[in-house]
Amino acid sequence: MPCALGKSGIGILKREGDGKTPLAAMEVLFGFYRHECWPLMSRQKWMLRAAHNLGWCDAPLDQNYNRAVTRPYGASHETLTRDDGLYDCVIVLNWNMQPRAKNYGSAIFMHIAREGYKPTEGCIAVSKRDMMRLVKVLKPGLRIKTIA
Repeated sequence: MPCALGKSGIGILKREGDGKTPLAAMEVLFGFYRHECWPLMSRQKWMLRAAHNLGWCDAPLDQNYNRAVTRPYGASHETLTRDDGLYDCVIVLNWNMQPRAKNYGSAIFMHIAREGYKPTEGCIAVSKRDMMRLVKVLKPGLRIKTIA
């Protein structure tokens, strides 16, 4: 299916803020969704959580780097309840999660694509229609592989 990738392409040496999508086979871990946008998502059998007041820490020196955090949060973080709809459903991929290394990239998600599949900051983005199809078959441990 069509998707958008990082504005700096696919790369082996991923660093925080470089705009690259990692060249990797990343496991699906869990996901977040906005209940008010996708109320039927709670019926999914795998780990999809409502994203109320959540953020994702992208501050390499913070103890919660590359983890979900409750907002408001003092360190730099992405908001998981964005107004543009891109994070209405977010699948968290296992990039730099276990173990976490400072500055090796955070918040590598599969999420909703911008119109025209404009590039991401490093994530994989699909259409809302394709995301609705994917959440029915995705499960933890399944690998999403990027290829150059």
